[in-house]
Amino acid sequence: MLYSELFGKTIKLDPKDEISKNAKLLIKAGFIDKLMAGSYTLLPLGLKVIKKIEEIIRSEMNKINAQEVLMPLLHPKNIWNETGRWESAKDIMYQLKKNEKEYALSFTHEEVVLDLIRKHVFSYKDFPVKIYHFSTKFRNELRVKSGILRGREFVMKDLYSAHLNEEDLEDYYWKVAKSYQKIFKELDLNSKIVEAGGGVFTDNITHEFQVLCDRGEDTIFYCDKCDFAQNKEISKIKGNDSCPKCKGLIKTSNATEVGNIFKFGASYSKKMNVSVLDKDGKKQFIHLASYGIGLTRLIGTIVETHNDEKGIVWPKNTSPFDIHLIDVPSENSKISELTYDIYNELIRNNVDVLYDDRTQIGIGEKFKDCDLIGIPVRLVISDKTDGKIEYKERNKNETILLSKDELFKKLT
Repeated sequence: MLYSELFGKTIKLDPKDEISKNAKLLIKAGFIDKLMAGSYTLLPLGLKVIKKIEEIIRSEMNKINAQEVLMPLLHPKNIWNETGRWESAKDIMYQLKKNEKEYALSFTHEEVVLDLIRKHVFSYKDFPVKIYHFSTKFRNELRVKSGILRGREFVMKDLYSAHLNEEDLEDYYWKVAKSYQKIFKELDLNSKIVEAGGGVFTDNITHEFQVLCDRGEDTIFYCDKCDFAQNKEISKIKGNDSCPKCKGLIKTSNATEVGNIFKFGASYSKKMNVSVLDKDGKKQFIHLASYGIGLTRLIGTIVETHNDEKGIVWPKNTSPFDIHLIDVPSENSKISELTYDIYNELIRNNVDVLYDDRTQIGIGEKFKDCDLIGIPVRLVISDKTDGKIEYKERNKNETILLSKDELFKKLT
C-alpha cells in the first residue's frame, strides 16, 4: 500500500475531546474517526486490525466446533417480550418505533438464537448447538469517556451454545473459557478470568476476561498465587486480604474487560418454550450459554497496553501491515528505484507493506508518523546505506544494515 493513497493520514494535534490514551493515539495515527461520543468509524488501518483479530478468533471458534452465522441487528419487540427483557433491559437497549411497530437495536442475541433453535432443531440428536457471529452491537452506555474501549456502537463476536443438560453446558463453557485464554494470549494480552455479576443478562455469577490496565474502568481483586479473581462489584474481599482459595495475598488493580461468558441454564428457554423430546420421550428445556468478545474493545486494550512516548507498538499478528518502508528523498534516482524494487518484491512474497512514498514530507516527519502508527518493522533506504536497507524493529533501539538478500532471508 502506498501511504500517499491511504485514506486517513496521521494528524499532528491530540483530539480535544478525548481523554483516553487509546482514542488519542488511534485518532492521531489514522486508525479511527470519531463521529460522536461512543461512535467511531474504523478507517482502513483500523479495519485491517479488526480483520486480523477476527481471523484469530474465527480460527479458535472453528476449533471448538462452532459454526458461523450472521443474525439481524433490528429485532421486533415481541421476541424481547417473551423473556421480559423489553422492560428489564430498556435502560441499556435502543428502542424505536416505526409505522406503529416497535423494534430494538440488538445489544445481544439470546432471544434470536432460541428462536432459531425452535424453528430449525427438532431432535435431541442435533444437540449441542454452537453458533457464533461477528456483528455490530448497540448499547446505551452511560460511560463513554474511554475512547473505543466503551462505545455505544461496537463490533463484537458472540457465540451461543445450547445443550440438553447442565453437565454438557458446563463442559463446553470451560472449553470456551480455555479457548478465550488462547485468543488473548495470541493477541499478547495477559488476561485473568474474573468472577462478576450478570447485569441485565442473568442473576448468575458470570466470568469476565480482564486485562490489567492502568486506565481500566473496572477494579478487580486477584490472588498473587492462584487463579482466584473477583470484580469489585460483587466481591466481599479487598486488597491485602488473604485469598479464600489458597491463603495467598489479594492484590488490587484497574482492569479492562475484553470478554465475558454467561450461563443461563434453562431460564430463557422456559420463557420462550424452547424444548425437545429427549431419548426417553421426555420434554427437555434447552440449557443456554453465551460468550462474547469485543473486537473494537480489543483494539483499544492493545493500544492502552502496547505504546510508548512515540506512539503505538502493535504486536506482530495484529499490526495493519508487516513492514513500514521509507526512503530518504535524494537526487540519486537509484534510491527510488531500489525502494520500488524492494516494495514490489515484498508484495510478491506476500509481505504486507506500507510504503511512505510522499515526496513533499521531510524524513523527520516520516519517522514520527512511522513510530506513531506502530508497525513492527521499519525499513529505510537512503544514500547513507550504500545500496543496503536499514532494518529496525519498532520495540527495539537497534538498527542493522542488510543487503537485499539478507533482508528477505531474515523476513522469511
